[in-house]
Amino acid sequence: MIGRRRRDSGQAFPIYVVMVAGLLFLAVAFFAVGKAAALRNGAQGAADAAALAAAEKAREEFEAPFLASLPEDMLDLFLRAHAVPGCSAAQGFASANQADVNYCLPIPGGYRDRIKVEVQGRKPVDSSVIPGTEKKVAKAHATAIVEFQCPGWRSVDLNHDSIRDVYFFTCPGGMVEIRPSSPPDWSRVSKLLFDVHLIDD
Repeated sequence: MIGRRRRDSGQAFPIYVVMVAGLLFLAVAFFAVGKAAALRNGAQGAADAAALAAAEKAREEFEAPFLASLPEDMLDLFLRAHAVPGCSAAQGFASANQADVNYCLPIPGGYRDRIKVEVQGRKPVDSSVIPGTEKKVAKAHATAIVEFQCPGWRSVDLNHDSIRDVYFFTCPGGMVEIRPSSPPDWSRVSKLLFDVHLIDD
């Protein structure tokens, strides 16, 4: 009987070793998957931040051409055909989130411009149980919108010299009055004139 018990115990030991090794492998694999998901989420956060930063920078840089278009009543032309700056701001926000910008693409759209950004994280998955992950990094993209939201406006020529002296904009956030000769603080009025937000794309 004693010999039989020893044989049974000897046969069970390799099975136990295999089971423990399998559980350890699964634990490491689950850890790698979790790490990959965390890196993917981090890259998405970096892409969102970079796209929003580029859109907000574009809104900021609209100040000079926007105001220059008012006196000669050329605002509609500016809104329909203008450059979309802002991508210079994307890398800084991507870097703050441990990522780099692969591309930043401004897409003019008249009253509704888009800025598409793709980033890649700096940290690889680097799992010993998943081949090819030594240099595998997470990538993500995001699209931000810069949208003119005050399509109904009127202008007044106070001096009757064919120069528009005052513009009134009816916006969702309230009325905006702009005198090109003494424009208001752009950082304040631009948020009423142009909405910036992310979209699913």
